[in-house]
Amino acid sequence: MISTEKESINDSDNLNISNINVIIFPDWSQPEESLCLNLERVIQTVNHHPDSNRINLIIDSSNVTEDIANLVLSGVLMNLLMSDDSDISSTGCEISLIDSLDAECWEMISAQIILNDGNRKDLSYSPADNIQKYTIDEFCNISIVQLIYDLANKLCQEGQWQAAIAQYQKLLEFQIYSLEIYGNLIHCYRSSQQTEAYYATLNQAIALYPTEGSLHFSLIIDLRRNGRTKEAIASAENACKWIPDDYTFKLLKYLTVPSIYDHENEINFYRQRYIQGLQDLIAQTSLNTPESKNNALAGIGRLTNFYLSYQAQNDRDLQSQYGQLVHKIMAANYPQWVAPLSIPNLQPQQKIRIGYVSHFLHSYSGTLWLTGWLRYCNHQLFEIYCYYTGNEPDPVTEQFQEYSDVFHHIPHNLSGVCEQIIADNLHILVFPEIGMNPQTMQIAGLRLAPVQCVAWGHPVTTGLPTIDYFLSSELMETENAQAHYSEKLIRLPNIGVSYPKPYIPPIIKTRSDFQLPDDAVIYLCCQAPFKYLPQYDFILAEIARRVPQAKFVFLRGTLLQPRLQRAFAAINLNSEDYCVFLSIPERLDYLMINLLADVYLDTFTWSGGNTTLEAIACNLPVVTCPGEFMRGRHSDSFLKMLGVTDTIAQNAAKYIDIAVKLGLDSTWRNNIAEKMSQNHHLLFDDQACVAGLENFYRKVLSAE
Repeated sequence: MISTEKESINDSDNLNISNINVIIFPDWSQPEESLCLNLERVIQTVNHHPDSNRINLIIDSSNVTEDIANLVLSGVLMNLLMSDDSDISSTGCEISLIDSLDAECWEMISAQIILNDGNRKDLSYSPADNIQKYTIDEFCNISIVQLIYDLANKLCQEGQWQAAIAQYQKLLEFQIYSLEIYGNLIHCYRSSQQTEAYYATLNQAIALYPTEGSLHFSLIIDLRRNGRTKEAIASAENACKWIPDDYTFKLLKYLTVPSIYDHENEINFYRQRYIQGLQDLIAQTSLNTPESKNNALAGIGRLTNFYLSYQAQNDRDLQSQYGQLVHKIMAANYPQWVAPLSIPNLQPQQKIRIGYVSHFLHSYSGTLWLTGWLRYCNHQLFEIYCYYTGNEPDPVTEQFQEYSDVFHHIPHNLSGVCEQIIADNLHILVFPEIGMNPQTMQIAGLRLAPVQCVAWGHPVTTGLPTIDYFLSSELMETENAQAHYSEKLIRLPNIGVSYPKPYIPPIIKTRSDFQLPDDAVIYLCCQAPFKYLPQYDFILAEIARRVPQAKFVFLRGTLLQPRLQRAFAAINLNSEDYCVFLSIPERLDYLMINLLADVYLDTFTWSGGNTTLEAIACNLPVVTCPGEFMRGRHSDSFLKMLGVTDTIAQNAAKYIDIAVKLGLDSTWRNNIAEKMSQNHHLLFDDQACVAGLENFYRKVLSAE
């Protein structure tokens, strides 16, 4: 079908959605003979394409009058109709003269054919730049499927998710299926936060490729992350049926617990399920063949049991069972690295060699404090080795390099890291965190130094028999805290770490920039959703009842909305009147929110660490209630070290009272903020803990 009528397209309905839309940009100012020859050649090429009946050829005519464009195109088509080797008929391609395209229509253009004498000016503007380009010869030899696929991949790489989705869907409509197409389509849906389409497409892909582990893994992890725990477990069980030898899915089948809990009684239910599941997993773990050893190693290299510790219970026994399992798997795969090591002799004037290994030697909350340990290190006595196993270097990584005597960057190479640590013949090896990164857990399950320690970057006992000491804080631990650890507990002075004082910019934004009212009392709730347990939801509702102007600003808490709706409704309040959910991707905006807020509300049972320290740096009053375990006592210790203890509550009722008073009494709130401002030097860049740490290093070596 040939349309020689010039038209302006500002409605995607005018483009043939089912067809492949190909555009050309003729140079209408060139001599008529050259222009006609160019048009004849491209029309002939498209019309002879094997899939010509699916192609809509769009001829740009934005820089020529309608009469001239129609006259030239009519002449070209007449010449082709009269020639012996052309077949311009109703079964060939569609041809349209187009005056202009809107943004939506541009997304439906699949390709551009480059003419020898094309319009160079029009080729330079951005919509055309985003289209996959082909010469006439290239177009002759490319299938329509490849044409769509190239465009889809280009759009996907450029982050044009919706446009890429349309092209991938077109391939599926042509019944062109491949794992790569599904993988890219799934990625587009996930990146554009089209949750239901993402899950539906994942399930379609799994139905077609049931033994592809990456599809099962993505589905299970994201279901759990989004609070759909039962579906995650069912999907893990399904994966085990299709891929029974993949240890990853055994871990997920037996050890999955929610990322967030809908009701308090779920905590005990899933804990009991975990206890039984761990026993079943241990019983079913076979390490008798090379294949079974490798499968188990790969499984623990993809996952940690991170979410268990957010149930607010003593995890020592469960962690010890899991730690023994990890050690057993690592010993089966690396028997050369599990035997006890003798402490290397120290020659006169020789320094003690201390190693720090982490996936997170970059800007990351769980390791940022480590820069203080290294900055204030006594380099006359200690030689510092750092092992960076991740691969996201940034300016903080440069600090680690600067403060180290030896810095190794060995990303994603388990055996390479272990070999280097052994070669460096350390006296003490320290893990800033264990439990956040699977490879770190694997390394920690080996014996690579005579003395091995873990610090509180992830503030839970590891349970690993290969970790000798847990480096904690005298202000965070209770009297009976040793009962919470499989390692020997070391209480370092103050908060145990030397946290660098953050740079806080001047206030350059207002509340209106974040759609927050000027007259509201802003309570900042910035913890990760899994730190909020359902039994404490009532606290926010009660604060709102007593502070009518309250606005609770959540930065990561969208998953909590159904729970908060219930808690507020229980006292006849609408949570939507009080709870605000913001997405703050930029650090500057995050700090602005801290500076513009009135009160920081800490979470119960697992308090803020980095977030609280940054709130203090912004002089934002912090309400906290210390918990039973160290992980629930971070903010409490920070405020004690700061000398600002008025906002520490001993129970939920007192917590509510303090939060309400801070909201209603601006004078008291300002006094608290002022005192915080005056005492920053007591908290940040603490060197007493570094001296205590180094005393421990010397003492433990002399005792061994």
